[in-house]
Amino acid sequence: MTSLGFDFTPDVRPLAARMRPTSLEHYVGQSHILSKGSVLYRAIESGRCHSLILWGPPGVGKTTLAEIIANYADAELIKLSAVSAGIKEVREAVVDAKNRLAQFGRRTLLFVDEVHRFNKSQQDGFLPHIEDGTFIFIGATTENPSFALNNAILSRARVYTLQSLVEDELGQVLKDALSRDEQLSKLAITIDDSALELIAKAASGDARKALNLLEQAVDLSFEPNSNTHLVNELVLKQVLPSQLSSYDNKGDLYYDLISAFHKSVRGSAPDAALYWYCRILAGGGDPLYVARRLLAIATEDIGNADPRAMQVALNAWDIFHRVGPSEGERAIAQATLYLASAPKSNAVYMAFNQAKRDASSDPNYPVPEHLRNAPTKLMKELGFGEEYRYAHNEPGAFAAGENYFPEAIQERQYYHPTDRGLEKQIADKLNYLQTQNAQSSTKRYK
Repeated sequence: MTSLGFDFTPDVRPLAARMRPTSLEHYVGQSHILSKGSVLYRAIESGRCHSLILWGPPGVGKTTLAEIIANYADAELIKLSAVSAGIKEVREAVVDAKNRLAQFGRRTLLFVDEVHRFNKSQQDGFLPHIEDGTFIFIGATTENPSFALNNAILSRARVYTLQSLVEDELGQVLKDALSRDEQLSKLAITIDDSALELIAKAASGDARKALNLLEQAVDLSFEPNSNTHLVNELVLKQVLPSQLSSYDNKGDLYYDLISAFHKSVRGSAPDAALYWYCRILAGGGDPLYVARRLLAIATEDIGNADPRAMQVALNAWDIFHRVGPSEGERAIAQATLYLASAPKSNAVYMAFNQAKRDASSDPNYPVPEHLRNAPTKLMKELGFGEEYRYAHNEPGAFAAGENYFPEAIQERQYYHPTDRGLEKQIADKLNYLQTQNAQSSTKRYK
């Protein structure tokens, strides 16, 4: 930061660190759990907060909230990151907390960032110390606690979901920084609301990112001749990222994007499906993962309503490998639009799943003798294959009245074609064959 002759020692910490709130009054966002008078707000304010898990994306205030809770509780704050800490650091934190409580009667708040990175045994190590009050435990995670954390931890620490900040909230954070930060407030900065809105939009709900972008913009905008900072469009073009996707191929957003893509294709919304596909690409996602998902969609959501969907998806995969990403990504886009526009049916999916469940839970019904193979003389003498009706020798290549199920489940039906796409014709055909069966005088099972 450029000095303008003011007699002060500049704080070398990043703006985001300097602007970290120390009280609920200055904490921005999360009004769904921290509105004034809410249960959590009152618990923090009174200094009697319980152990908890803070789940949310980066830059929404998880660490800040833990520090605020420690301040109100007059507790010593110990920070650990599961990325770098291990059992040794956890044990040292426990010893420190016990000694502090015994010698000074002061509580400790143990904050564990990225807590989901601890394995099961490491997570279990916290349990007795949470239960006996050695410390207030706060874990922060960007991953869904239902999958990332042990049930034992979840039963002892309440989960609070933190949300990405909306643009108005980010705008408030930026304006607060310009007026309240000791260094920025002393500079002659010219920045209009539209520029602040662009920074807020580029931050994608992340307050830390918004403050970092503002700091970069102010640094780059310094005019030495006039000792001013003009944050204009030219400056913002250098600062703002060319693509704003906060994509993490191991995080929740990754699964959210894939989920939105799949549901758009299933919902016959080709434009939305194409958008989500491009969001995945813009974030550095693997286009072949999308191609694999299209193959699943072809059998799960389209099935026999348009059997060509499976081949279209396979062709897109093949084209990608043959011509490379540039044209290959376009082939996957074409397949996306085709599958999204295709008639939909989950009849194959439902039939297959039900048949699998029955096959695993039913008794082991013997194969009816007329359907058994009879490669030996003895098997033929036992009647295997006897009375089997060769369909091609029957009128219309259909043995009316024949049954291919075990007798105990002869009426079972799994496949219920829809009235969409090719399945409408399949349904008409199967209805016709069922009528033939009903009218046949040579029914297998009476």
